[in-house]
Amino acid sequence: MPIPVEDPLQSETKLLESDLTNEILAAAIEVHRVLGPGLLESVYEQCMCRELKLRNVPYECQVPLPLIYKGDRVEAGFRIDLLVSDQVVVEIKAVEKLLPVHDAQLLTYLKLTKRRVGLLINFNVPLLKEGIRRRVL
Repeated sequence: MPIPVEDPLQSETKLLESDLTNEILAAAIEVHRVLGPGLLESVYEQCMCRELKLRNVPYECQVPLPLIYKGDRVEAGFRIDLLVSDQVVVEIKAVEKLLPVHDAQLLTYLKLTKRRVGLLINFNVPLLKEGIRRRVL
């Protein structure tokens, strides 16, 4: 029986995404530790940008996301909160409870951007680990 061989490029990609999401989550934990829950989403987003910059993690903030419908570009007003290292979509929330619509939004953004990994982070929780969801397509 042949021994399964792991594709080194696939492993490297998984590791990179894992390392990157860990760095993003460490930044989010620091923001939450300093600010706590109860602020507006825009405040957490600005502080996440500052924290990622301090950690030398490349990111883009409020990235416009056009929709292509039947070959035509439709400006639907979609914006990604953070696109980190051109790989991970981060959707920031400050809500009482994450709902299925929040997961659907992140998954839609992943599909539209053709990215595989996304993080949904709700800062309005006592412990940040209760507000984190990682999704992979």
